[in-house]
Formats: sequence, C-alpha cells, structure tokens
Amino acid sequence: MTDTTFLSAPAPFGVASFLAREHGLYVNGRWRPSESGRTMPSINPATGRRLSTVASGTAADVDDAVAAARAALADPAWRDINPLQRGELLHRLAELVEANADELAFIESLDNGKPVAVARAVDVGTTAKLFRYFSGWPSKFEGSTIPLSPRNGLKVLNYTVHEPIGVVGAIVPWNFPMSMAAWKLAPALATGNAVVLKPAEETCLSTLRLVELVEEAGFPPGVLNVVTGTGGVVGAAIAAHPGVDKVAFTGSTETGRAVTRAALGNMKKVSLELGGKSPHIVFPDADPVAVAAAASDGIFFNQGQTCTAGSRLYVHSDIYDDVMAALVDHARHIVVGPGQAPATQMGPLVSARQLATVKSYVESGLDQGACLATGGSRPRGLGEEHADGFFLEPTILADTTHDMKVVREEIFGPVLVAMRWTEVDDLVDKANDSPYGLAAGLWTNDLTQAHRVAGAIKAGTVWINCFNLTDPASPFGGYKQSGWGREMGRGVLEQYTETKSVWVNLT
Repeated sequence: MTDTTFLSAPAPFGVASFLAREHGLYVNGRWRPSESGRTMPSINPATGRRLSTVASGTAADVDDAVAAARAALADPAWRDINPLQRGELLHRLAELVEANADELAFIESLDNGKPVAVARAVDVGTTAKLFRYFSGWPSKFEGSTIPLSPRNGLKVLNYTVHEPIGVVGAIVPWNFPMSMAAWKLAPALATGNAVVLKPAEETCLSTLRLVELVEEAGFPPGVLNVVTGTGGVVGAAIAAHPGVDKVAFTGSTETGRAVTRAALGNMKKVSLELGGKSPHIVFPDADPVAVAAAASDGIFFNQGQTCTAGSRLYVHSDIYDDVMAALVDHARHIVVGPGQAPATQMGPLVSARQLATVKSYVESGLDQGACLATGGSRPRGLGEEHADGFFLEPTILADTTHDMKVVREEIFGPVLVAMRWTEVDDLVDKANDSPYGLAAGLWTNDLTQAHRVAGAIKAGTVWINCFNLTDPASPFGGYKQSGWGREMGRGVLEQYTETKSVWVNLT
C-alpha cells in the first residue's frame, strides 16, 4: 500500500500525482519499464511504508541506455551545437529547478527523510547553483598554444583542444540524491558528454523529477539516460560496460573499490568521491558555545549521513568540559521528526538497514568503554503514525579512545565521538591516523596556528572557523581512501574531457 500520510502536510501541487505513478526508466528520451518488468518500492523513512514504485533495471537496460548515449554523441543535435547553446541549455535547466523548487524539496524530504527546509536550501539550492555555474564554462574552457623547441630547426604550431570523453556512467548515493546527481551531470553535460545515470536505489524520486526538467529544458534524446535499480545489478553493469568511457562514482570506499576493479575491463577513466571520518579540532582559545553549535551542525546535519561529517571531535583539555556541556545541551534540544513537519531539525535515517548499522556502532562504542553523553535511543513522542520510522536521537559518545571502532570507522549517522587533546603534534598525528582524508575543521583565533595545522592535515578540504561549506567554484575531493580526483571547480572539467595535442609543421 502506498503511503499517503504526507498529504496531511501542505504538499506542493503535483507531488501527489508524481508519487502515484509507477516510475520507469528514461532511455533515449522515452520513459519505459525495465526489460524484466520488475519494480522496487521507494520507502518513506519517516513511516517505513511504501511511498512510490520505481522500475528495477537490468544489465540489458544498461545496454540500451549506453547505446542511446553513444548515438547521441554522434547526433548533430548534440555533437554540433556550439558552446553558447550548450551553456544556454544548462542555464535553462537551472531556471527550471528554481521554478520547481518547492516540489523538488518536498519529494526529496519524503524520499530521503531530511527536513523540507534543508532540502529546499541545500539540495535544491545546490542543484540550481551547479547548473548555473557550469553553464558558463562551455564557452570558456580553452585550450592552449604552446611554444616548442623542436629538433632540426622545425617551425611548429602546437595547440591543445579539449574534447568530450564520451559516455559517462554516473553512480550517485542516497544522502543528497538530486544534488549529487547534479555534481556529475553539470560538468559532464557542460563538456559535451552523454550520460547514463544510476540513482541510489533508496532515493530515486527527486532525480526522476529532475530528469523531467532536463527533458523540458530541451536536451536532445539520449544525452541523459537514467536506469534505476540495485547497485549489484545496474551499478555493476555500468562500471563494467565496454561502451562506457568514464565512470564517476560517489559512495562507500568498499563499493568504490568494486567500481574500480570493474572499470579495468576497458581501462575506462574513473573518478571517486568516497568515505570520510573527518576530524573536527577545537583549540583552547575557541568560544565553547560557538564551537558547540558548529560541532552539532557538523555531525547532525542531514542526520549525520554526510561524507564530510565532523564525526571525530578533538577538544583541548582546557575547554573540553565547557564544550561538552554546551554540545550535549544543544543536541538535546534538536527536534527530531518527519521532514515535512515545520519544527523538525533532524529527520529519520534513510532506511531500516542504515538505522541498524548506526545503532550497532553505538553499541560497539559502549562495549569498548565509551560513555553515552546523550542520545542513543529512539526519540519519544513521535506518535503511532511514525512508529515504524527510522529515527535515532542525536548521539554523543564521550571518553572515546583512538583504538575504538567508532573512532576508526565511518558510521554515517548522527553519532559524534569526542576526545581530549593537549599536545598539538600528537593531535595532528591522531587526526591523520585514518584511512580517510576527505575533510577537517579547525576552530581557533590564532591564524598562524590555524594555517600551520591546516597544512599538516591530510584532507582535501580544511575549514577554519566554519564547517560543511561547499561551492561549485571550489574543488572538492579526498586524500587516501576518500577518493580519486575532484568534483566541482574548473579542475573537474579535465576529468570529463580528453586533451588532444595538435602539431602543425610550418616549415
């Protein structure tokens, strides 16, 4: 039975009819069922009940999508449009995202669990901003003329051009479903590629609505194809497909390894944005109240389901007790509930499986000697309607040590582990003693100290006196097992193009 409890909230026009459909695959400009006829449910994480129904694709469906993408690359409708026209399509898409922002945010909240206000400001806002930013690049991503010194006194003109890499297989996660899709789509389309996109099986709906806007914006058939389904079937087929020239993946490090192994078949290009276990470091001159608010947002934003989450909090011993008191108080006042309730500040986790995983980490921490400062249980007062929802209180584990599983491994939930420190060199060693290197945060008024420590931290992003900020103009990615390559910024365009060097003998 489809869940209709969202109708008690002021759902934007069109949401109910969108959810009532059985959503198919989008291949070569048409919506159609899977070759197998199989479907899968999209679950409302606030109730545990079916929200909508989505096609469950197969390897044969991926074959069709790749064939459509390859045909689009050869079609003059896409191949021959000029850079300004490509930019205009992306700009039009940004406008359509903004025009449908309320509907997209509501769908994202229902499907993922996050508060509508967060989905509106972050997910929808980022998606529009990405398409608008990259709409400016097609006419500005230039090659070079290179002065050479060839043998035998030859006179040579040497120049470079950037060409589309071809068919891009994009595999995106469930924590920011639509905006993570835009992270891949915006640079891939800006540089003239065709895309086969696989949304996360838990959260397909906002991406499917976005695809309707791509169609409305006027992109030619086959430029974007979407195959929904499981990672083990659809994701694996995309990663291994000989007709895919590049795979761009965001997800767990374990799955990233599997994607890389599969991509070796035709030596396709690979970019990976993977897991994290970000250190959030507090120096003794920081304001405990301001730090507590930032640390709370750093871990509990998006229910802790954020690859950059500041899940390891290192607080100098001189202010540890003050920071922890303010942090616990802050966490206890966070309103947990369904994302469509106006007062909700933190929604449910995305699935029953994710909830079970996060709870097992909390139990592991307690078994290894951590102290439960707050949280760890299901919130009270949610009502019978949400009795089967995947909710967990904001949770803080104190007195943790560096050898604990909860300190070493990514939890991907609203669980913070807190530790004291006294010596800065030991602190840096511990912050870097992780297989991950995605992000880090520092809080201090001593900017000399801040720059020195930021330089010593092995992470792709370091925030100083702020946390969790991103922008399409700034590169994002990780060191070590947090990934390969960078998302966003000018540099990402290199990852969606081949650079050709042309030599002309002028002698």
